[in-house]
Amino acid sequence: MLISVGILFAPTIRFHLHGVFKEKNLSGYFSGEYSIVQKPDGAILTHDQESKHVSLPLEFIPKKEETAKIELTDVTIGINFHWERKENQFFRGNLKIIEEDNHLTAINILDIEDYLISVISSEMKATSSLEFLKAHAVISRSWLMAQCEKSKTLKKEGRNYQSFHQNEQEYIGWYDREDHRNFDVCADDHCQRYQGIHKANTPTVAQAVASTQGEVLCHNHQICDARFSKCCGGLSEKFENVWEPVSHPYLQVIYDADTAFSQRCPYSEETAEEWINSTPDVFCNTTDRKILSEVMNDYDQETHHFFRWEVYYNQTEISELICRKLNIDFGDITDLIPLERGESGRIIRLKVIGTRRTLVIGKELIIRKALSESHLYSSAFIVQKEFNGNVLKGFRLKGAGWGHGVGLCQIGAAVMGARGYTYREILNHYFPNTVLEKKY
Repeated sequence: MLISVGILFAPTIRFHLHGVFKEKNLSGYFSGEYSIVQKPDGAILTHDQESKHVSLPLEFIPKKEETAKIELTDVTIGINFHWERKENQFFRGNLKIIEEDNHLTAINILDIEDYLISVISSEMKATSSLEFLKAHAVISRSWLMAQCEKSKTLKKEGRNYQSFHQNEQEYIGWYDREDHRNFDVCADDHCQRYQGIHKANTPTVAQAVASTQGEVLCHNHQICDARFSKCCGGLSEKFENVWEPVSHPYLQVIYDADTAFSQRCPYSEETAEEWINSTPDVFCNTTDRKILSEVMNDYDQETHHFFRWEVYYNQTEISELICRKLNIDFGDITDLIPLERGESGRIIRLKVIGTRRTLVIGKELIIRKALSESHLYSSAFIVQKEFNGNVLKGFRLKGAGWGHGVGLCQIGAAVMGARGYTYREILNHYFPNTVLEKKY
């Protein structure tokens, strides 16, 4: 099964073909360093200081796939996150270049199992336990195949997928399928991290993918839209509270432990404060550096406090930040009021009150984007206003978890794997009401 992955979106794309390649519509063979740039009169391909106009799309196909590789220059990873950076990346399979919104997009076309080997090594370090890696292989495969099926359905129905609505009172949205019309998935955190073959660096990862080949999670014989995040903070969240208003029986609230949840779900401000100020004995509440270093890539380890965290903004900082991130002038921010929370305490709808404008924003990622230079760790936070006498000084946000919190908790699952749980037990914990089925 072949899939297409959007890697790079830029006005100019530079790449190196290591090995011999053919192009579908151009004569001759291709090898070495190239650049392609989109001009008003068309695309120009340059090689060895010789340039020529070419018609898009282009698709370079290796003569010997097992030895050839594609190197893309200056690929951005961690887009809009605090670890954002550029790096050169290597890929197997085909390289397709298309025009998209007056820019160029580089697309890698390859077998799904080869893709998964890199995804698992890109999403975390490839030194994690075998059972955790197997669980991740299954959910990554399930999510991808579910997204491909959803894209086919949307195209067949001719529906324009809507994920935002905005009026004078509300700015509500989520980020999912609206961005990818010309390929199956992207290569960054918006979908699943896919950073090429240099990330596929341990036999254990290859074993995890091979031993689960074709296995997916299913509910009523439909492939599950399996999701995952870095750290749920002790409680996972319902799918519909983060993305589209569709309830999945397998993406419900999970207490991240093998004991029953004894507190009240933090719907209200009182229970949210109680929950966020607690330190429950759950799988993802770990400071085990060995486990964390096995799961988290080097740039992820730049984040030290994620199970429970806090940030502080003075009034000037938060007013300027929200104005810039939402492109809306609220004036001076005078209050942040959570209007609706999910069962994990994640805020779904937040009222932002300023001296010039009041607006309700959501869902969780919109909130996280508005309250951070990159992304706030999660929307599971309480708001504490701080005063100097009667004058508002600033806002302290105290929160729980890292990410949207839906589905598998990577830190929690890694702890389960280290404690001897099998991949089936890990999947049963995070995805109730599912069965494993082999699709190929």
